[in-house]
Amino acid sequence: MNRVRSGAFTPGDVTGSTFTVTSLGGQGIDAFTPIINTPEVAILGVGRVVDRATHGDGDAVVWRKVLTPSHTLDHRAVDGARGAAFLETVSEFLGNPDLIGATG
Repeated sequence: MNRVRSGAFTPGDVTGSTFTVTSLGGQGIDAFTPIINTPEVAILGVGRVVDRATHGDGDAVVWRKVLTPSHTLDHRAVDGARGAAFLETVSEFLGNPDLIGATG
């Protein structure tokens, strides 16, 4: 982190991974299409968190924190259905943080 803050990081410091998580939420972006960096196979993009009126129990309207995740996959390495299942799981964990780290 110190290398990033001081501007001393190099391209070698941010290469060699297979998956990236990126966010433009800090710039006020709700959703975007992240671009895969070769040789990675996928990237998850996270937009800003916004308050949105949603359906509660019955006809009730409740305000919830909502974000729009998006992802891009290299279909040579990852099937689209598996990618969709991954995004569904990420969304489930974000909506129910108590599930993160749960076993069983």
